[in-house]
Amino acid sequence: MNSLDWTVLIAYFGVMVAIGVWSHKRVDNVSDYFTAGGRMPWWLSGISHHMSGYSAVMFTGYAGISYRYGVTSYVTWALPIAIGIAIGAKLFAPRLNRVRSRLHVSSPLEYLKNRYNLTTQQALAWSGVLLKIVDVGAKWAAIATLLSVFTGVTLTQGIVITGAITAVYCTVGGLWADALTELGQFAIQLVAGLAMLVAALNKIGGISGIWNVWDEPALRHHGHPTAGPYTVVFLLAYLFIKTFEYNGGMWNQAQRYMATGSAKEATRSAMLSSALWFVWPVVLFFPMWISPLLVHAKKPDGSDSYALLTEQLLPHGLLGLVVVGFFSHTMAMCSSDANAISAVVTRDIAPAFSRQAREWSARVGLIAARVTTLAFLGLSMAVATQVSSPTFKDIITVVIKWVAGLMGPIAIPFMLGLLPRFRRSGPTAALTSWALGLFAFYLLNYPVNDAVSGGVNLEYQVSVPLAVSLVLYVVIGWIKPEDTPERDALLARINSDGGGAAAVALPEPSEAADPALRPTAAGE
Repeated sequence: MNSLDWTVLIAYFGVMVAIGVWSHKRVDNVSDYFTAGGRMPWWLSGISHHMSGYSAVMFTGYAGISYRYGVTSYVTWALPIAIGIAIGAKLFAPRLNRVRSRLHVSSPLEYLKNRYNLTTQQALAWSGVLLKIVDVGAKWAAIATLLSVFTGVTLTQGIVITGAITAVYCTVGGLWADALTELGQFAIQLVAGLAMLVAALNKIGGISGIWNVWDEPALRHHGHPTAGPYTVVFLLAYLFIKTFEYNGGMWNQAQRYMATGSAKEATRSAMLSSALWFVWPVVLFFPMWISPLLVHAKKPDGSDSYALLTEQLLPHGLLGLVVVGFFSHTMAMCSSDANAISAVVTRDIAPAFSRQAREWSARVGLIAARVTTLAFLGLSMAVATQVSSPTFKDIITVVIKWVAGLMGPIAIPFMLGLLPRFRRSGPTAALTSWALGLFAFYLLNYPVNDAVSGGVNLEYQVSVPLAVSLVLYVVIGWIKPEDTPERDALLARINSDGGGAAAVALPEPSEAADPALRPTAAGE
C-alpha cells in the first residue's frame, strides 16, 4: 500500500466514526440501542442482515477453499445460506419481529424465560456468549492476517486497530450505527468487488473466459460443486445449520428482523438478504476460483491467495478500496455480534444475578449496554491473538467446525421454541437437547476423533451435534409434554398478527423504569 491507499483506508475509518456519532443522537434507550426502536426500513434491515453475515474469513479461509477446490466454496457456503434465509423468510422472520412488537422485549432471548424457564434462558445465553467470543476472535484474526499482507503490521497491531475503530461506532450508535455503516460498507464492497472481477476477467481474456477458463489444467477440478472434505453430506448438513444460524440462531441476524416495523417488513427484509446471498458471492468468489492461474499461495491452506491476487491485479487507490472492503465485512459482522451479545448480557444474564440490574433506569441501562459492548470486543480481541494456537488450529477451523458444530444445540431451543408445532417441548426438552448436543460435539472432536484413525469426517463433526439436539428436542417434547396455558398464550402472540390472542407481558421490572419497554396500546 502507498499513500493513496492509506488515504482511502483512513477516510473510510473516519466515515465509520462519523456515522457512529450521528447515530448516537437516535439512541435514547435500550430499545433504540438493540432493536432501533422497531423503526428500521425493511430494505436497510435486509442489507444489514446480508452484510452482517460476512467477514474477512471469506477473503482468507474461504479464499483458501476456492484456491484449492474452486466453486465448492460457493456451493457449500453461500448457496446454503441463501436457501436457508429464503426458508426462514416466512418461517422465522415474522415471528422474531413479533417477539419485539408483541412481547415488548429488546433481546432475542428475553422471551425464553417465559417460553421455558430462567435456567434454560441462562444456559443458552452463557453458552452463546462464550461461543461468540471465540467466533468474533477468529474474525479479528482474519482481518489482521490480511492487513499484515498489505501493510506489514503485526497480528496484534492489526487486531487492535480494527477492534478500536469498531468499538467507537458500534458502542455509541448501537444497532442504528451498525445498519448504517453496513449500508456504506455494502456500497464500498460493490465497487471493490466489481473492480476485482473486471481485473480478473481482463487477465483471462474477457467475459468469454468465464466459461473457457475451466479447461486450464490448474482448474481441471475447480468446477466440481463438492470436493475434498466439503461433500454432499457436508452440503446438506450446512444447509440445515445455516437455516437456523442465519435466521437468528446466533442472535445478531434476529435483531435485524426485530428492528423492522412489522412482521411483513421482516419477511421482505429476509427475501432481500436471500437474493443478495444468491448473487453477490458469485461476483466475489470468481477471482478466487481462478486464482491458481494468477498467483502462487505461500500458505499451505491458500488463505493468503486473495490478498496476493489483489496486490497483483489492482492499481493503488483501488487496492486501498479492496482493503477497505475486507475491513467493511469484518467490522459489519463483529459490530453486529457485539450488539447482540450486549443485549443478551444486559437484558438476560445481568438481571438474573442482580436485583440492581433489574431496576436500572433508562440511562443506566444504556450505559451498561455500552460498557458490555466494549467488554465483549475486548475479550474477543484477546482471543484473536490465540486463534493460531494448537487449541484452535486455524481460522477456518474455528469458523466452520466450532461455530457450525456448536451453534445447533444453542439455536434449536431458541428457534423451534417460536413455532406452535413444537409447543409440547418445554424446559426438559430444551435443556436436555442443549446439553447432549454440546456433549456430542465434544466427543466427536476430541475423544472419538483422537481414537479413530484418520479422524471423524468434517461433515459429521458439524452436523451430528445439531441432529442430536433436534431429535432430543422433538422426542422429549412428545414423551414429556410441558405445554401450559401460559406458554400457549405466548406462542399465540408471536404466531398471529391479530389482536384476539390473550395479551402476554413479560414480567420485567425494568419495564417500569424504561418507558420505551412498556406495552403500547392495543394493535401494536
